[in-house]
Amino acid sequence: MIGQTVTVTVDRPLGSYHPEHPKLYYPINYGYIKGTMSADGEEEDAYILGVSEPVSEFTGKIIAIIHREDDIEHKWVVAPEGVSFTKAEIEDMTHFQEQYFKIRIELTDH
Repeated sequence: MIGQTVTVTVDRPLGSYHPEHPKLYYPINYGYIKGTMSADGEEEDAYILGVSEPVSEFTGKIIAIIHREDDIEHKWVVAPEGVSFTKAEIEDMTHFQEQYFKIRIELTDH
């Protein structure tokens, strides 16, 4: 999956709150990829990094996968073409939600 170009439909834009957990603030854009299927029976979820304004849709490259070792889901990390982040940066930017899980970040080699 890493390196593939995908389009993320954003249902939780930067600056919004989770619809069921009103204290969970989204400091980055978050959404799903239409036409995919995750282990939880829903479409694959994705964090969008490297975009500093709220968007409703975004096309970019999968640069990492966050594997939740204590959950059935994993999350894709999508960024603009040519933009990359370290594991530490990804962990920091997704901590608002991933802090509740034991995670392992799979990152592209370049």
